[in-house]
Amino acid sequence: MKDFDHLMSVWQAQPKKEHLSVDEVLKQVKKGIRGITSRLYWAIIAMIATLVWAFILMFFMAFKSPATTLGILIIMIGMVMYLVIIVRHYHLLNKHDITQNPTDYLDTLKEFQKTRSKITGWFYYTYILLLSAGLGLYFIEVLENAPLYFKILTYGSTMVWFLFTTFYIKPRMFKSEEEKLNLLIDRLERLQQQFD
Repeated sequence: MKDFDHLMSVWQAQPKKEHLSVDEVLKQVKKGIRGITSRLYWAIIAMIATLVWAFILMFFMAFKSPATTLGILIIMIGMVMYLVIIVRHYHLLNKHDITQNPTDYLDTLKEFQKTRSKITGWFYYTYILLLSAGLGLYFIEVLENAPLYFKILTYGSTMVWFLFTTFYIKPRMFKSEEEKLNLLIDRLERLQQQFD
């Protein structure tokens, strides 16, 4: 009998699953998605401004070497590819309203998370490779008359920056975004289970 009483006290001490407030979850999800879409929106604006600047540079500056123009063109191709991806992700998050159909919205978030992690995995390296090749070709003419130490400093700092962003900033940035999306998806799934 003593074991039964102990078992009952352990069973009763188990934490009860808390019911989530629909309004609170929807508010948190909207806030989280607004943060992600806001970052995507400003990334789109920055990319368009940079593309316009690169276009002006390529067509209105007189470069002697075709390698310089080719370098700018390669950079622009990488930027256009990146712009297409972030515009697609932005529209994917904005096409559904969470209050209209939460199940569709949850599916949209899962699709966004899957495509974002898959695309950012392979595309980021392609993007960095295109930027590196483009800048390398661009710097050939731009640094033509620069002293050797300045060329080494420029190429070296560019390489260090790309390595830093690839191996330090990128993993942390995408891990943070992944954690936020996981939290939002988890909350929506728990909310959905409450009504099933």
